[in-house]
Amino acid sequence: MSGCGTSCGGSCGCGSKPEPVDASRRSFLGAVGAVAVTTLAPGVTLTSFSTEATASPADPNKRWGLLIDVSKCVDGCTACVDACKTENGWEGDAGNQQESQWIRKVTLRDPKTGVTKSAPVMCQHCAHPPCVDVCPTGASFKRADGIVLVDKHRCIGCRYCMMACPYKARSFVHHELEDQKPWAPRGIGTVESCTLCVHRVDRGEAPACVQACASSGRAILFGDLSDPKSEISQAVATVATKQIRGDLGVDPGVRYRNL
Repeated sequence: MSGCGTSCGGSCGCGSKPEPVDASRRSFLGAVGAVAVTTLAPGVTLTSFSTEATASPADPNKRWGLLIDVSKCVDGCTACVDACKTENGWEGDAGNQQESQWIRKVTLRDPKTGVTKSAPVMCQHCAHPPCVDVCPTGASFKRADGIVLVDKHRCIGCRYCMMACPYKARSFVHHELEDQKPWAPRGIGTVESCTLCVHRVDRGEAPACVQACASSGRAILFGDLSDPKSEISQAVATVATKQIRGDLGVDPGVRYRNL
């Protein structure tokens, strides 16, 4: 008996066999990823996409991370935030309904002493990222070198990853976008976060926030946490550092000193 052409899976007695879910999803995602401009759903569109971040295999022997010395982070300084905005094209978001925050400055207050400190917070590029665990399409993923990214062609805007992130490090794009950077694709109806400037890292350069901070206080150190000879690894091995909510067991790749 021929199938009825529906997705009933044979429940109506037509005798048709359901298509495996994995196969259909792979087919859908493959079709989506093959085009540069596509509509994922009503109101969910991408205007550009770059494969630069995944053009060459990430080195599994590396784990890129940051060490932020809060004692050197000046209250009121926004050099890292401004650099990220300019580098990745979200400086024009201010004034919109929901401003993206790939990186933000927060004020920390010790309830016992009243002492306040300022520190940048961004995607923590966890070794065991909750955002990846809950993503139903595989849009949230972790590269072999520890950088956590969002594939905008696979993101359906469900925002599960935003709810799962303990650091409130992800933003949802609510508005139409113009003049995007080819290395930092963005799209209305998708989720985004700090990419650790993966396009720069793959060229052997430091992230924009690190470069900007180098001239204002050198509070942010970037490097390979897996290399015992790297400056960041030696610093982590010799000084007391903390991970925000280290008790969660997600092993953030961003560490803080003098927090």
